[in-house]
Amino acid sequence: MDTVHNIFRDNSDSSENSKSSNSVYIFGYGSLIWNPGFEYAECLTGYVRGYSRKFWQGNVTHRGTVENPGRVVTLVEDKKSLTWGCAYKVTGDYALEYLEQRECTLGGYEIKYTKFYPRVASEFSGISGEAFPVVLYIATPLNSYWLGDDKPDVIAKQIVDASGNSGHNIEYLMRLAIFMREEISHADDEHLFTLEKLVKEEVIKRRICIYSVMGQQPDRIQRDHHETFYRNVTFAHSSRVPEKKLRCLNI
Repeated sequence: MDTVHNIFRDNSDSSENSKSSNSVYIFGYGSLIWNPGFEYAECLTGYVRGYSRKFWQGNVTHRGTVENPGRVVTLVEDKKSLTWGCAYKVTGDYALEYLEQRECTLGGYEIKYTKFYPRVASEFSGISGEAFPVVLYIATPLNSYWLGDDKPDVIAKQIVDASGNSGHNIEYLMRLAIFMREEISHADDEHLFTLEKLVKEEVIKRRICIYSVMGQQPDRIQRDHHETFYRNVTFAHSSRVPEKKLRCLNI
């Protein structure tokens, strides 16, 4: 945890609006988006640059088992891409200790940091709309749970087959797709939406009741709840998707 706080000291300035060394922002781009598991002071929607989101990390605790690993997301370096998610402002060490167990010990992720570009500016926290540093958790091919790339239909079937202590792997993918569709309706995540389509087709084929695998949704997270204005978002690093591709299939 000292290393994380030192990163933020090194990247902060001495202005009145700079973030306290005791407060950090954590970037969520997977299950942290809808189920952070810790208390936070603020949640801002936005993106990080230079990464694309991929279902390349295996999971044997939360969304799968040792015998039947699930597929969860990690970030893969890609200079032309950006990844949408949310940044949580936390104070103290509890959240970092919790995530050390959840993401690193059980998940196989490593702690990294990058810059986060908020969708809105906030007078509440002194956020100006400019980029600021965030902690994020990334899995690499060096960890023992890594599954890597595969054909989309193979990945989709693995997701449909897997379930763990935190629920079904289908729920994990669906809630991520819901976030993207509801919060950033014009952004593209081709990998995610391709898998969503294939998983829904597999669910229909197997006659699985979609509601039976969605679990109990946590209370709706308030995002950008102290917004004052929307910053101009450029999609120079991502492509647009025709509206029909973003519509949810009725299962």
